[in-house]
Amino acid sequence: MKHFEIGLNAVIYAVTEDEPRVLTVLDEGLGSDSPALAWGRLDPVGDRTLELGLRRWVREQTGLELGYVEQLYTFGDRERAPAAATEEARLFSVAYVALVWEEEPPGRLATWRNVYDFLPWEDWREGRPPILDRLLVPHLRAWASGRPTPRAAREERIEITFGLGDAGWDEERVLDRYELLYEAGVFSQRHAAQAGDGMALDHRRILATALGRLRGKLKYRPVVFELLPNHFTLLQLQRVVESLAGVRLYKPNFRRLVEKAGLVEGTGKLHGGTGGRPAELFAFRREVLRERPASGVGLPSLPAPTA
Repeated sequence: MKHFEIGLNAVIYAVTEDEPRVLTVLDEGLGSDSPALAWGRLDPVGDRTLELGLRRWVREQTGLELGYVEQLYTFGDRERAPAAATEEARLFSVAYVALVWEEEPPGRLATWRNVYDFLPWEDWREGRPPILDRLLVPHLRAWASGRPTPRAAREERIEITFGLGDAGWDEERVLDRYELLYEAGVFSQRHAAQAGDGMALDHRRILATALGRLRGKLKYRPVVFELLPNHFTLLQLQRVVESLAGVRLYKPNFRRLVEKAGLVEGTGKLHGGTGGRPAELFAFRREVLRERPASGVGLPSLPAPTA
């Protein structure tokens, strides 16, 4: 290994018709025909900052101009790049999360995909995901029992991570669940086709990290409003939160919390496109950013999925 290189990854989220979407690209340079996150290498001379380098790569690969961008994490495992590449250089990737409005990317290799195509066990909006009982939990149980002691510690980890028994589902443990499934060999060639769609290199791990970060930030930062138009109904707001959290929320409690927290204000206008009684349109109260440090929508009355 002669040197190291810095890569820049963008997890670009949008929510369209209640579906959480991520922008993917096809890049033969990664040595894989699987979808990848938008990415590119840092130009140490031409890119004044990492974020400017990221924005440049996204613009070149997808044609999109990013608005809200937040640094996520740095990924640097030696095995994350193809073997041929690791002989020459160690590839570190600085990942970012971006929230945008979905629009047709002009780049011919860029495509919007449902986030839960890659992480199907994370979507509980229609109830317990069938993949848990069909594949994941049986595989994890067999993995735990087939290893040397301490077996109890592995079983406890499974219980807590996947909310089995009395543990309760924690929507923020997205990365913990992904890493446990990876460690247990669920994404091996034998089960790969059944365990959701794969991604190039470790991009599915990056996606899981980003989803867990967003779910946590819903509770204390108003990031959800980056995914909404300037004027929206409370039902639209709730559906966007549910799409990211992967659960259904109790409507009266959600609305009570949002209004009590002063996150939104009525516009006096009505939205008539619901097919029923016109709903009032609201707007985000930007004053809340100065009023208190924690200004997220929260996840009220979060149900505890049963095992």
